[in-house]
Amino acid sequence: MSASPVGQVTRGTTGTNRLRRVDRWIARHAVLRRADDPLVVDLGFGASAVTTLELRARLARSRPDVEVRGLEIDPARVARAQAQLAASPVPGVSFARGGFEVPLPGGRRPAVIRAMNVLRQYDEGDVADAWSRMTSRLAPGGMLVEGTCDEIGRVATWIEVGDDAVPRSLTLSLRLAELAHPSIAAERLPKALIHRNVPGERVHDLVSALDREWERAAAQATFGPVARWRTAMTALVDAGWPLLGRSRWRLGEVGVPWHAVAPNPGP
Repeated sequence: MSASPVGQVTRGTTGTNRLRRVDRWIARHAVLRRADDPLVVDLGFGASAVTTLELRARLARSRPDVEVRGLEIDPARVARAQAQLAASPVPGVSFARGGFEVPLPGGRRPAVIRAMNVLRQYDEGDVADAWSRMTSRLAPGGMLVEGTCDEIGRVATWIEVGDDAVPRSLTLSLRLAELAHPSIAAERLPKALIHRNVPGERVHDLVSALDREWERAAAQATFGPVARWRTAMTALVDAGWPLLGRSRWRLGEVGVPWHAVAPNPGP
């Protein structure tokens, strides 16, 4: 591993409950539940320890023995997080300096790496290398969860990437109350997809289909936004979309296999 952290310092924006949507998805995932060593890395935790501490609390509900290690390139952020932890100790949490090389003591390999709002400032061409570096540090069968969310956590999207650096799925998670259009997720697509939301690309087809079926399901709003969302998702399935996570539709969440949104190959 490199002696210096690999990557760029992020903006550091963070906030209480900002990452709750992706946290609860990870908490229920088989990769975490079946891990022999339930070590999770929070890569690029930002200017505060809060989202790392919240991650550990949420994951502990399904894996009480989970450990979470927050990594940041900026040494001042690491020192601040360590001071916060010292003031209010939480078992199973630690902080250290690190980047895409994911340095861990004793040669340990994490079951999960969460890297939210980290690649947003990078170029699309940098994504594959970052994925490769991070996934090379995973335990066999582990996963990278890489994505983006808005500042208050009401709109979130993430990609599950396997330990072979191959993306497996895209998940969109939206707060349904007062949702105007599902296409709001387009503003927060992961870096690998955000510039692909144009006609002719699969992810644009998905976003357009979400809006179309949401509008068609407007009559169901009488029964609440969850009923409307379920109706829209059912219509998408009927139209041939290979949606994942039916049990999580009630949360305003839906996933698709990567092949359904993968960018078109270049010329």
